[in-house]
Amino acid sequence: MKILIIGASGLVGSNCLKYLSENGNECIGTYYSYAAQNTVFFDTLNLDNAENFNIDSFQPEVIIHCGALTHVDYCEQNEEESYKYSITSTVNVIQLAKKYSSKIIFISTDYIFDGKNGPYDEQEMASPISVYGRHKWEAEQAVSNANLDYLILRITNVYGDEERGKNFVARIIDQALKGQHLTLKLPIDQYATPINAADIAKAIALLLENQKSGIYNIASTDYMNRVQLSLRVLKYFPKATYDLIPLSTEKLHQAARRPLQGGLKSAKFLTEFPDFIFSTVDDYVQKKISSQ
Repeated sequence: MKILIIGASGLVGSNCLKYLSENGNECIGTYYSYAAQNTVFFDTLNLDNAENFNIDSFQPEVIIHCGALTHVDYCEQNEEESYKYSITSTVNVIQLAKKYSSKIIFISTDYIFDGKNGPYDEQEMASPISVYGRHKWEAEQAVSNANLDYLILRITNVYGDEERGKNFVARIIDQALKGQHLTLKLPIDQYATPINAADIAKAIALLLENQKSGIYNIASTDYMNRVQLSLRVLKYFPKATYDLIPLSTEKLHQAARRPLQGGLKSAKFLTEFPDFIFSTVDDYVQKKISSQ
């Protein structure tokens, strides 16, 4: 299968590029601002950019849109920029999918919900409370209304291996391994379902192999707040020194509102693929320690 991965320099995209390539697919991964290994430049905001990778030469059967502006507070304060990276880019990727008759896979989030009754299943009505969440929901609607074969995957609190090690869990592990002192001011009332990006890639491969379409929540069995998540990681580093300051979301004064009881239920996915086993935060930390 010929798969184009938009945003392959990020956490989800890079894991998709690695796993799907290793499992018999012909993949091209693109970057926009950070040139990760084995990626080519493509600007989804300007399809006529002369520096863009020539997609005509590839003719993708599937386009996975992982590119996004995910800094929630930045989006809240820069609504026009958020709109461009979440919606304009998605509309342009839809245009590409139509041109090449490609299946489109859009990566979404639990931030399309208000966080009053999570974790959520696929049937729950969207009710975003932030600019980021609203724009992701609008992008979802653009994909589902485009008259294309599509998959929308909702995920949240993604961690895992990536070239820059930017994600929350990877940063804690890296600092603990280096013996650096950690200072963590974290919300105690924001709950979610952390998931390894490698599991997302594996789930996508299964969905493609079985020609699935529609909306799927992809979530592991972990359900915790950020304080619990950090302590889950730090328990494997008894010599680590840190200041952990639990705070309510209200006291953090974040620019964007958060869905407090967030997270996702993956019952639909697991009903269709009962043999799939999601990894946990513990699995990931133990693997990272053993690889040292």
